Amino acid sequence: MTILLILLVSLLSCAGQLCQKQAAQCRLGDNTGAMLRWLVTGMALLGIAMLVWLAVLRRVPVSLAYPMLSLNFVFVALAARIIWREPLTLRQFIGTLIIMAGVALMGSHL
Repeated sequence: MTILLILLVSLLSCAGQLCQKQAAQCRLGDNTGAMLRWLVTGMALLGIAMLVWLAVLRRVPVSLAYPMLSLNFVFVALAARIIWREPLTLRQFIGTLIIMAGVALMGSHL
């Protein structure tokens, strides 16, 4: 259950970050309404993520739970690659694999 909550926090945070990116791509004046919708959606997702994070912190020591949030880096990089076709260099790919290995190692103690 704890792993699922940490995964949910990471996914909600990722979605919030992606909404912020989408808002940043809107031009002021032309798409002000769209920009505000993306910003509000992003803030709501990040707010929900914070509430779920509080539930995680009730169950897991912060020294163990916080490094697990490194999944955000993985999710955001992969989503940016898929959604906006942002490049993923070899260095980024190797770094992502290292993060995933670290999360797997930390997760084995939960």
